Amino acid sequence: MNRIFHSFARLAGIPALATMATCRPAWAADAGDVDASWAWDLLSYATEPFLLQGAWVAVEIAALAMVGGVVLGLGLALLRLSHLSVVRNAAWFYIWFVRGTPQLLQLVFIYDALPAFGIRFGTFTTAVIGFALNEAAFSAEIIRGGILSVNRNQSIAASAFGMKPLLTLRRIILPQAMRAILPGIANETISMIKGTSIASVIFVNELTFRAQQIVGQNFKFFTVFAAAGLIYLAMTSVVAALQAVLERRFDFELERSPSREGGIGRFVGFHWGSPAPPSAAPVPAADPDATEEAAPADLWLGELASGRGDQAQKPGPFVLGRNLWKAYGARPVLRGVDFSVARGEVVVVMGPSGSGKSTLLRMVNHLETIDQGAILVDGEYVGYRQVGETMIPMRDLATARAQARIGMVFQHFNLFEHLSALENIMEAPVHVHGVAPAEARRTAMRLLRMVGLGNHADHLPHRLSGGQQQRVAIARALAISPRLMLFDEPTSALDPELVGEVLAVIRRLAEMGMTMLVVTHEVRFAREVADRVIFMDEGVVVEEGTPDEVLGAPRHERTQRFLRMVEREASAG
Repeated sequence: MNRIFHSFARLAGIPALATMATCRPAWAADAGDVDASWAWDLLSYATEPFLLQGAWVAVEIAALAMVGGVVLGLGLALLRLSHLSVVRNAAWFYIWFVRGTPQLLQLVFIYDALPAFGIRFGTFTTAVIGFALNEAAFSAEIIRGGILSVNRNQSIAASAFGMKPLLTLRRIILPQAMRAILPGIANETISMIKGTSIASVIFVNELTFRAQQIVGQNFKFFTVFAAAGLIYLAMTSVVAALQAVLERRFDFELERSPSREGGIGRFVGFHWGSPAPPSAAPVPAADPDATEEAAPADLWLGELASGRGDQAQKPGPFVLGRNLWKAYGARPVLRGVDFSVARGEVVVVMGPSGSGKSTLLRMVNHLETIDQGAILVDGEYVGYRQVGETMIPMRDLATARAQARIGMVFQHFNLFEHLSALENIMEAPVHVHGVAPAEARRTAMRLLRMVGLGNHADHLPHRLSGGQQQRVAIARALAISPRLMLFDEPTSALDPELVGEVLAVIRRLAEMGMTMLVVTHEVRFAREVADRVIFMDEGVVVEEGTPDEVLGAPRHERTQRFLRMVEREASAG
């Protein structure tokens, strides 16, 4: 039997197999050995270099194909999410075709059919390409599902601070989507390692193919294939262990120290340090703000609020909206709205739900498009250029938003869930405005202390109360040195006892001279802080004036009815 095995190996051109045939251990040379030798045979085959070399070939194919497949899959996933139907349909067709045809036929086609067109690949290259193209279709749907699992408000918040789509994808969306993506990709990797046996049809000399060669000579089916199974189990166990490690690293419900961020972490917006319990952020000894008193803090905030570093002030309103129209389908939301905000003025917009308040606010920094009319901020259009009487949206909206330096605070906070409070505040200054990380960190710590959260720097958003999250959101908006602050119902998602701490921060900004446009239902706050109040209903401005005029002595019946309703709700609460 040994001689036959040796002759087959030589004819097959496999020297390693020929060597193995003549180097079998003495205790395993005879197929009639006692049953006790079976375990030794299994161990011998499981550690046999000839099979391990085949296993390494399988790992190489799987690794290269998975990398290529995941990269192509990410591209396909983004195409599937495109706003262009032609692009979406093309990506869908590829995924439909590849997932619907056997992988064996795909490999045979690449190996046998393409040479007729002058395209030739070796067996190893064919296997890698075939598996990668097949994997791309499956990875695309896994990645697309992960992206869709991330709350859309995360990308809206990133856009508001001037982050470009690819930067948002890399820093905000994908790190949060990884929790949903990793299990699927790990399963695909394990299936890929096991599925490399299909490559034997094009004579790739991988693990299963080599096991078949041995069995064809000694007919020890169970022993040889059991050994191959152990090798496969060892390889897939490594993938399973790596999956567990990565899932723990991408679990943003675990606290991590921001000081542990590595190169990959800086790239994807994720920290690779070991999970740690919440703790107060250490203040660098060299930080001159560590022991600052309230007065210097107010002075610094005053500089920030007054537009530190701005160019010479231009005459006229700082924010000007003219004849604004907006509709969603056949439903009109804004109908010929005019408004203005002077530099350093606090304007509060009030009105019932559905009156167009939030839409108006989001149009200021081009989170919503304008159907008709125009908005100028400091004499400039944000994300538009005027051609004759027509306003044309700019292609690079992210840059336009970044240059406008408009800070925005959302109703539901929209903090980046995978980043700590400190990292949330640093994100836009570092990655949009190019501020040095050390400087951004000092500013972020200063802002956190200003809003009373200096000891919560390392806490992830889910560790904070609603009021604390909203104060972090305000600090995040202030970190870009905004010329204008937009507040979209900043207290409506808070419990009553948390409203006061958020309004206190906004009130302090007003005292410092920050230009603000605030959408809110808080009548008392509007009386105390607003310079002017705009009341809207059904997409039009019903009346506007000082708080005493609009809230104290409203002229319009609709305003009076709204204020009575608010008072009844406050009394009932």
